[in-house]
Amino acid sequence: MTGDDPLEESESGESTTDGGDGNAAPQSELRPDGGAAGADDVALDPWGSSSVSDYRKLFEEFGIEEFDEVLEEVPNPHYLMRRGVIFGHRDYRPVAEALQNDEPAAVLSGFMPTGDPHIGHKLVFDEIIWHQQQGADAYGLIADLEANSARGMSWEEIDEHARDYLLSLLALGFDPEEGELYRQSENRELQDLAFELGADANFSEFQAIYGFDGETDVSHMQSVVTQMADILYPQLEEPKPTVIPVGPDQDPHVRLARDLAERMRFFKVTEAYASFELEDEERALVAEFYERLEPEEFDDDTLRCVHVAEALEETPLSELEVDASVLDSVLTKLEEGGMEPIRPRTRFFDRRATEEAFDALVETIDGEKRVYESHVDAFDLDRAAAEELAREIEVDNGGYGFQPPSSIYHRFMTGLTGGKMSSSIPASHISLLDDPEDGYDKVKAASTGGRETAEEHREKGGKADECPVYELYAYLLAGDDDEFAKRVYDECTSGERLCGDCKEQAAQLMREFLEEHQEKREEVEELLAETDIELESPRRR
Repeated sequence: MTGDDPLEESESGESTTDGGDGNAAPQSELRPDGGAAGADDVALDPWGSSSVSDYRKLFEEFGIEEFDEVLEEVPNPHYLMRRGVIFGHRDYRPVAEALQNDEPAAVLSGFMPTGDPHIGHKLVFDEIIWHQQQGADAYGLIADLEANSARGMSWEEIDEHARDYLLSLLALGFDPEEGELYRQSENRELQDLAFELGADANFSEFQAIYGFDGETDVSHMQSVVTQMADILYPQLEEPKPTVIPVGPDQDPHVRLARDLAERMRFFKVTEAYASFELEDEERALVAEFYERLEPEEFDDDTLRCVHVAEALEETPLSELEVDASVLDSVLTKLEEGGMEPIRPRTRFFDRRATEEAFDALVETIDGEKRVYESHVDAFDLDRAAAEELAREIEVDNGGYGFQPPSSIYHRFMTGLTGGKMSSSIPASHISLLDDPEDGYDKVKAASTGGRETAEEHREKGGKADECPVYELYAYLLAGDDDEFAKRVYDECTSGERLCGDCKEQAAQLMREFLEEHQEKREEVEELLAETDIELESPRRR
């Protein structure tokens, strides 16, 4: 995904060094993980040309999880997953489990048609196609409303580029009979969903997330809501785990979509210990003391709110590991609860349920329960079963039952000239429409991670982790052959493989790839014409 679209590959990359073949181009010092030494700031801008200087900070600052932790749960993982190109995820386990168990799942990504599709976009194409091949429902969209509103592109330009993206997607293996292709501007269901989501979003939120201000036009804001609808669109027929492959600069969109998916739900399911509501930190504190205290130590063998309050007051704040404000709040609630027993239960909080849905929920819950004005407490139902029940009731009563969308994050490709890969710098990237000979020449002229001289390179070995040419092998040219990719890496870092020979081999492979891809594009012309997607916008004038 690109910075041009929340559902498209970013054109950003990292600076590299070069050498070993006379093309020295020293840049900033880099670490093997792709992070520039000394670069501490991470700014995620969905419309900028974002460059992530230190991927590790994404785990710390934004809660993105390391993909390696879930890799073993993924059936037949794609080589981008195996090689760490896909480095992070947000809540991908439900998708992996669905694929493992042949259960419904979906993948969606899209492309803002602002230029030619290039090898960076191929990462997203491959991720969509792989998920489709594993059994997921696959969706590919053209973000034409955003291209028009956020980039000011004419509908004629949009149509031209959209066709190129779709041909490459089909040429790489997307099955339109088993998947869906659409344009934002021509999908009425999508626009209706966007309208509903817009009722749960506000300008202050957009201002905080995206930096919108009084100069931001309304159509740009509307395009954001449309993108949220895109992300949730695969779940219109039924709730199911859905993954959105993105570059990390698009994470703000994913987080907002997850929030909106939750706000659209009829019920919020939580754990509770009394009739009143507790915040997360407060609930954790009460849960800790519920486990710590013995009910038989009290008069009627019942642990009550006042007992927990007394125990908390007797415990030094330093041992509780919470802020004083959290402690004060929970003490107030417990003291107001008085002699009410502390008992764990699963709570269904009425967020936006209809009266019929609320009544159906109450009737369906088995076992002991307590019904209040805005929530229902179930004492014989665990959290997982409660989540499933809440979703069933919601869907049966006209709600969506959205599951929070998941995401996977891939590294940005480094520009062939070092620094960012940018459509505005032709030498930095290879378009999927480039003449194969031009592709060959661009690789031959690329920067590398070699040493200053061949002698030094043989002695110390090359810096494959910092090399745009090695990235081409790992991300594209080695295909599914991990052994080949590893051999190139090992030969480089041992000094056995010199940059000139390495670039010659990569250049030949790139030429072959472009030749084959462009032949395949011609073959799928008829297939594209048979799809339902509009290739010429009726908005053209």
